[in-house]
Amino acid sequence: MPHVDTLPSPLRHIHILGIGGTAMAALAGMLQDAGYIVTGSDQKLYPPMSDYLAGLKIRVMEGYKASNLVPRPDLVVVGNVIRATYEEAQALVGSDIPYVSFPEVLGHLFLERAHAIVVAGTHGKTTTTSVTAWLLERGGLAPGFLIGGVARNFDRTARAGGGQTFVIEGDEYDTAFFDKGPKFLHYRPKTVLLTSVEFDHADIYRDLDHVKESFRHLMAILPPDGLLVVRGDDPGSADVAQTAACTVWTYGPGQSWDGRIEGVDPATGTMTFTVTRDGQPFGTFRSQLVGTHNLYNQVGATAVAHARGLSIDAIADGFASFEGVKRRQEVIGEPGQVTVIDDFAHHPTAVQVTIQALRQRFGARRLWVIWEPRSATSRRAVFQQAYAAAFDGADQVVIARPFDTSNLPPEDRFDSDRLVEDLQQRGVDALTLDDADAIAQTVGVRAHPHDVIAIFSNGGFDGLHRKLLDLLQLRFGAPT
Repeated sequence: MPHVDTLPSPLRHIHILGIGGTAMAALAGMLQDAGYIVTGSDQKLYPPMSDYLAGLKIRVMEGYKASNLVPRPDLVVVGNVIRATYEEAQALVGSDIPYVSFPEVLGHLFLERAHAIVVAGTHGKTTTTSVTAWLLERGGLAPGFLIGGVARNFDRTARAGGGQTFVIEGDEYDTAFFDKGPKFLHYRPKTVLLTSVEFDHADIYRDLDHVKESFRHLMAILPPDGLLVVRGDDPGSADVAQTAACTVWTYGPGQSWDGRIEGVDPATGTMTFTVTRDGQPFGTFRSQLVGTHNLYNQVGATAVAHARGLSIDAIADGFASFEGVKRRQEVIGEPGQVTVIDDFAHHPTAVQVTIQALRQRFGARRLWVIWEPRSATSRRAVFQQAYAAAFDGADQVVIARPFDTSNLPPEDRFDSDRLVEDLQQRGVDALTLDDADAIAQTVGVRAHPHDVIAIFSNGGFDGLHRKLLDLLQLRFGAPT
């Protein structure tokens, strides 16, 4: 049976190809909550999603084998990591089992009757989705949500909610091997919070204009009675927002919704900030999200929360009680007073603003940044030069070798040694190391008490986080 536009009935057993991704695992939990029997398959799972699925007791089969489709499910949801050449995908296409993409099943089952708030943009989606969902939760709206990460306030990355409001991270990446359009086009938005539009995902987008084209399609499906909350000082966002036919609120420096940092408390890792609207104070809040980029993530979330009817007091309570997001400036240990941080940053802009935020949070403490070029874009040479300026705020920089560039022509591969040379010419103390073991051994010996070590990777980094913590604990004899 081919890809279907409507879901089969009756629908009891749903199988998910690529279940280990953050969004796919989140969907698995939602489907289980809705009463479906859920199974899945993937190549290899990593924390936190491996732990999440294990906690749900969902059966996950390793490898994409045809035998995974026995017993026959009623519906298969195909993740965008699945290639048409995989054995399980070929068996699926050759069978009579109906299949859909992840965004399609989400739209059919959870978004069709809800007010969908889609948080989109090149940067800040996960954090902004998380804090927006929490503001609405504390405000009593009991929203459904789907987050491409783990927000500490919730016991899962997604839930169906009460059915009236749904907050979803709107990914611009392609949908599936049979649907190359971006995921967010299936999300039936009533409100869009657009954080930024830059070139990224060089494996599927040609250039910035190609990226903008996808976001213009998102603008086109916003209804006339909808709302666009857009980072107005971001050139890419402002450009695509011109095509929106609904109400538009802008936020950012000099925009209708603006903000300022009142102070950062290094002892508690919190920031006090004021949100303004049309030049007038709207409210002053305190949260664990520190840094200028997080200031504006929270300004955008404030605007959406206000649009959904929340009071200033409810918004303040939401920010004060927000506990952060895993892998977003997450402190994972402090052996010997060395603070080790895990962060997802990989795009040059994300690397730069995260380092700036760490400087605001930790002041003059010596800052190490360890970065793995792992994403499909960062492994390519497209941002080779842009990365040189991204690390300026760090004291010590360690660059890993790019993760698996075997499928790229040599001239298209990112060059770690060249980046280190460029950083050194800019006065940054940098070196290249071959693997996680070498990095852990080198940094573990050179780190001093009160150092801050930030590990940037969008993957597992071959267990570097645990390896480094263990070595620091052995050296300093302090608990992590």
